[in-house]
Amino acid sequence: MADSPNDGTNHMSKTPLLDTVNNPSDIKDLSVAELKQLADELRTETVEAVSITGGHLGAGLGVVELTVAIHHVFDTPRDRLIWDVGHQAYPHKILTGRRDRIRTLRQKDGLYGFTKRCESEYDPFGAAHSSTSISAGLGMAVARDLDDGDNNVIAVIGDGAMSAGMAYEAMNNAGSMNSRLVVILNDNDMSIAPPVGAMSAYLARILSSKSYRNLRHFGRDLASKLPPVLERTARRAEEFARGIATGGTLFEELGFYYIGPIDGHNMEHLLPVLRNARDARRTSPILVHVVTHKGHGYAPAEKAADKYHGVSKFDVVTGAQAKSKSNKPSYTKVFANALVKEAEKDNKIVAISAAMPSGTGLNVFGDRFPDRFFDVGIAEQHAVTFAAGMATEGYKPVVAIYSTFLQRAYDQVVHDVALQKLPVRFAIDRAGLVGADGPTHAGSFDVTYLATLPNFVIMAAADEEELMHMVATSIAIEDRPSAFRYPRGEGFGMELPEIGVPLEIGRGRILREGKSIAILSFGGRLKEVYKAADELAAQGLTTTVADARFAKPLDHDLIRRLAAEHEVLLTVEEGSIGGFGSHVLQYLALEGLLDKGLKVRPMCLPDKFVSHGSPEEMYEEAGLLAKNIVDTAINALGRKAVVRLGQKGAVGS
Repeated sequence: MADSPNDGTNHMSKTPLLDTVNNPSDIKDLSVAELKQLADELRTETVEAVSITGGHLGAGLGVVELTVAIHHVFDTPRDRLIWDVGHQAYPHKILTGRRDRIRTLRQKDGLYGFTKRCESEYDPFGAAHSSTSISAGLGMAVARDLDDGDNNVIAVIGDGAMSAGMAYEAMNNAGSMNSRLVVILNDNDMSIAPPVGAMSAYLARILSSKSYRNLRHFGRDLASKLPPVLERTARRAEEFARGIATGGTLFEELGFYYIGPIDGHNMEHLLPVLRNARDARRTSPILVHVVTHKGHGYAPAEKAADKYHGVSKFDVVTGAQAKSKSNKPSYTKVFANALVKEAEKDNKIVAISAAMPSGTGLNVFGDRFPDRFFDVGIAEQHAVTFAAGMATEGYKPVVAIYSTFLQRAYDQVVHDVALQKLPVRFAIDRAGLVGADGPTHAGSFDVTYLATLPNFVIMAAADEEELMHMVATSIAIEDRPSAFRYPRGEGFGMELPEIGVPLEIGRGRILREGKSIAILSFGGRLKEVYKAADELAAQGLTTTVADARFAKPLDHDLIRRLAAEHEVLLTVEEGSIGGFGSHVLQYLALEGLLDKGLKVRPMCLPDKFVSHGSPEEMYEEAGLLAKNIVDTAINALGRKAVVRLGQKGAVGS
């Protein structure tokens, strides 16, 4: 029996039935009434756990009944269960042997906020980006068939994720193959479903039942004996009749056997349909359309506009979330306001989001200029080429996408934008390490994968005023693509100008003069660079601090000066190997500036995926805190540090 996380006594526990569950095998023999009780307790446990850790809440609350039903009906982990994105999988984690660690969710060394293969055998596929589940599930199903296996593969995908092209590529492929796959469409927002009630539940049960399937197969066998024209007509009539009755014509046309829609919070509706899908010995894929509600069963989430999609720590009774006490504006807000200011002057500026208007701040732009704002859905590839098309007609598109999601559109950036020198502007949010969302959401690679491309201007904001200037700079660049990156979180809190001023392309700035060591910073590590410079000065090592501003084109004059006037040159960036520091080293080597003993130390993210935790913990693991900069500089000089930054007392000399 699992220990209760409350007071250790079942008679006082809020979750007496859940306390008896260690893994899905413990719920196989539960009655419908007991499964309903288990779902209620699972919802309670999820809310209480996330109130302590923060994280994604609304999506998980919406699939509590579905989670219980799937694990009751299917034989996981032998049956492979894939959660698209994985942010709704907290209830799944609780039921699959991880309840004792659920309050470590998204904390350093704790449970990951998404599915992760190395965390549990119940997570057969890791995810945190959307729309991958059907492709992965089809791959597993085909591998099973090649091995003559008979287990089920179930992919649960949300309606939002179904807006991505990859989902339809996978469905198109699956529909043309003879591999059994169950796709559960978790519809919690789209209006593609007719009203859910007793009739639709009845239809779903009938259409998924063995008797109907046998009758349908008999009808198809009969149709096959008709002349070809009549056979095709009969088949299409049957499919469209079912489609009109249930809303599944699109999925039928893609080759799926469609069932639904059914109420995803009604156990009596869910269980028989899932059993029928499990027992259907079909060779073609099945799609079960389930309608749910984000935040279901927790009143504060149900009332919230975002259904508590992502929350900080909160009070369970009131739902009130812990608020940051800082008055410093976030980089995202600074970007959004700066873009609005630019757009007030220029009616050719348009803004494009891939299903993240509030996350990128573009909801502010959309409120001000609704006719010039375009949210294309979870479709980053389309967003980039859509922007390229607008650029050909003289518009000035700004595509605001998190660094981690821009990865999904790299071919479009290369082929449709860079190759044609189209002036698309990329506002790259969440640059660097982002904290609890972990490596799947870290903005680690954008400088590396963009700076390799001809015809690109690449900038990184060291503070919020620089971000305003970079917005203006990007708008002013009309002959080639450009990108500016900025971190998650708050800036320095400096007083900001009314509007940004375009920077001179490829020119950095010197912020502090010194003689011994030069630190050339690119992007959001400037605060740590200042701290390191202060500590080095305390040890008698005067330090020049420079902000590169541009990774492409590089400021060659600035780099030559730093190389000529200092014994040690450090580059510091919050990006991967192959980025800014590599470009600086390439220039130094080709110009012969390394030939006279200059000691260069590029500091960037390590060649690994940094585990989730707080941003401070992640940067400590990455070795990009002020103390790491100090150590690197002093080691390059062949000395030892006298005082370790942030600690008291000597540590050796």
